[in-house]
Amino acid sequence: MSLIRALSNELEARSDESLRALFAARPDLISPIAPDFPALAARASARVSVQRALERLNKPEMQVLETLHLSTNADTGHSVSAAGLKKCINSSTLAALEPILNKLQELALIHRADPPASMHNPGRQRFYLPVGSLKDVIGIYPAGLGRSYTELVRLQPAFAQRVVHLVAELHQSGANVQPAATPMDAALALQRWTSTPENLQHILSEAPARTRPLLNKFGNWAMGAVPQAQRKASVLHEGDDVGPVDWLLARGLLVPLDANHVELPHSVGLSLRGGAIVDHFTLRPPVPELGQTSAALRRNAALGAIAELLRLVGELLHAVREQPVATLRSGGVGVRELKRVADALRLDLPEAALILELGALSGLLRLDVDSSTWIQPPALEWLTLPRQEQWLWLVHAWIASERAPSLVGQALPGAAATASRSGAAGNSINALSAEAQRPDAPLVRKRILEILDELTREAEAPDGKAPVLDAEAVMERAEWAQPRMARRFSSLVRGILGEAELLGLMGSGALTQLGSAIAAEQPERALDILGEHLPAAVNHVLLQADLTAVAPGYLAPELGEKLLAMADAEGQGPATIFRFSSDSIRRALDSGQDAESILTFLRTHSATDVPQPLEYLVKDIASRHGKLRVASSASFIQSDDETAISELFREPGAASLGLVRIAPTVLTSAASPRETARVLRELGLSPAVQEAEPAVVRYKRTTAVPGNARPVYTAPRLAPPEDDVEDQLAVLRRHRASHGEGAGEASTQLGLETLQKAIRLKQAVTMNVVDGLGNSNTETVVPVSVSGGRVRVFDAAKDTERVLSIHRIIDVEPAGEPRK
Repeated sequence: MSLIRALSNELEARSDESLRALFAARPDLISPIAPDFPALAARASARVSVQRALERLNKPEMQVLETLHLSTNADTGHSVSAAGLKKCINSSTLAALEPILNKLQELALIHRADPPASMHNPGRQRFYLPVGSLKDVIGIYPAGLGRSYTELVRLQPAFAQRVVHLVAELHQSGANVQPAATPMDAALALQRWTSTPENLQHILSEAPARTRPLLNKFGNWAMGAVPQAQRKASVLHEGDDVGPVDWLLARGLLVPLDANHVELPHSVGLSLRGGAIVDHFTLRPPVPELGQTSAALRRNAALGAIAELLRLVGELLHAVREQPVATLRSGGVGVRELKRVADALRLDLPEAALILELGALSGLLRLDVDSSTWIQPPALEWLTLPRQEQWLWLVHAWIASERAPSLVGQALPGAAATASRSGAAGNSINALSAEAQRPDAPLVRKRILEILDELTREAEAPDGKAPVLDAEAVMERAEWAQPRMARRFSSLVRGILGEAELLGLMGSGALTQLGSAIAAEQPERALDILGEHLPAAVNHVLLQADLTAVAPGYLAPELGEKLLAMADAEGQGPATIFRFSSDSIRRALDSGQDAESILTFLRTHSATDVPQPLEYLVKDIASRHGKLRVASSASFIQSDDETAISELFREPGAASLGLVRIAPTVLTSAASPRETARVLRELGLSPAVQEAEPAVVRYKRTTAVPGNARPVYTAPRLAPPEDDVEDQLAVLRRHRASHGEGAGEASTQLGLETLQKAIRLKQAVTMNVVDGLGNSNTETVVPVSVSGGRVRVFDAAKDTERVLSIHRIIDVEPAGEPRK
């Protein structure tokens, strides 16, 4: 029976609760609603859907599934039971295997089947077959074992040409190998020669000393790199100093694939494992050896990182308001512009890139398409939030973002190879460029946080000490929990751990209580924890006689920003130093302040008196400032409503325009007319740009002033909505009640399944084919290959080969079977 039809019958016999569990685990099966059970079975057998399902299996589940795949043959109907799998998996028991097989069956990755014909008394054992696409999804090396000699002969022409001669040499040298006249017979002879651990042990007893360690390198994967793999190696012309590679190649124990790679054949790999497909099987995940840190050190490190992050983001926004961040023509921020930002934040380039990326992905910066610069949005809500809510804003945005900030600075894919050929340095990924996009980043971040939480709970000491977690420990657990996703984790895990340290989700290498709350999707608990422990921002500085102000802690954002307007920051950490100079005071005066307002501000926010040298400096610069005024204006705003002009001049959201009032009804703007009109529209106003006077913007007052919505993280949805599940069940119940075949959607998959099986077995099929005029013809042909929506067939009646489009085939069945 067709595998899809067998799975359809099994799905139809399931209860509604079992189907709900299936849809929760594989939501893609009902998106959109499947019309009937054959269609549902076809979707469950589709390659993409099976691949997604396999990504959620852990290592023992994958080992059982791969062993089942290697132990069955759907073409001959050879199925396998838990008892049969137990013989192929070392250290396994029926009690361990049966729950895994039940889960795989619930996931519709395997289904019940009849026992093999050779088994006359199966008892109460249950036998299984995998879905048809599993072979394509798992790949050519299931369980790390290579292909059989017969497959290698069929797929490697160079090996097929020399295998008969190789077997002849082995037979001539006295090896227990039967001579062969054809490549396929030679492949079968090698397969029998290496089919048991005892035979292979006898063969290797005469091998060079370094042969066994070399073969051990193929323990987890069948392919390896060997220089000059296609070299000539002969059993009859070996010297005493023959190397292990030449010795193995001469006996066909390694098969050359190309000039630099070899493959360990299936029977050789299986015998090396003692005849078992899986030689290491356990239901328990590996327990890494971890260091420990105290709870106080972890908490203090996390709180310090959070306070420093909020300070850096505030300084970034100030720097961007002073001068937007320009982009390259090719996209992203160049090294020169990034260095300017790094100098403003007093950071190294990688750290500055990370802060810049975080500001952009959290919506605190946005790209202005007109000027190709990154700017701060008007009326930014983040600036007015309490510190713990500012932190949660950044964390939610980071988890949900499809960007991977840690990729910035890494080489572009293929850049290293291009650089080595050209002799030039490889290009790297720029900050805020498209190359740092990773659609799977939210899923990987969420999973890494969950793994960190699991490892922390498992290893947390009774005295409150927390385990120190590194990338190796996370990867070890990830490779066990989701081996099919390990490659995705490996490229991001180090960067994600560094970003988690920056956000305070980790401290001193250990997961914090904040990180645990975020991993458990409990943001309110994280806010409570942070609100209780995060020190309040200080609202004063210590003015000193050397024209500096020392911050005795992390400053309130408003105070820090005003100090940056009149002094230059130095250093990092909580004790930031602000240095006053002639240029910094002149900058404050240029922004509209005067000497008295500067001194009043300093007296208000200083815990000490204003030093005399600083007071003299402010008054001296102010006395010489503004004798002459020079300003630029790219446009001006005019309105007949003087009150509207006054309100706009005081509007914080218009600060980026650099407005100056030169008359009761006229404001000048440093931005272009187009940019000025855009900002006014974002403020809820209705400006009109006059064509005759391109530098004039007129507007009417409105009441709506939009703000910026804070990001709210929503975990990636795995289970479908309940309404969709109930709708799907209702459709399937109607189909069950009607007892119709209803294989319309599944017909294509059923036809492909029939063609692929006929190709493997070299059997004829009967097809109903529609020609270009709409006429249908029934033909009996032998399919040769299927690819790209076309099937190549051999027509024995005409002794010709031809290619047919699959969409013209409306029905296909094995030749000789009754029509369905």
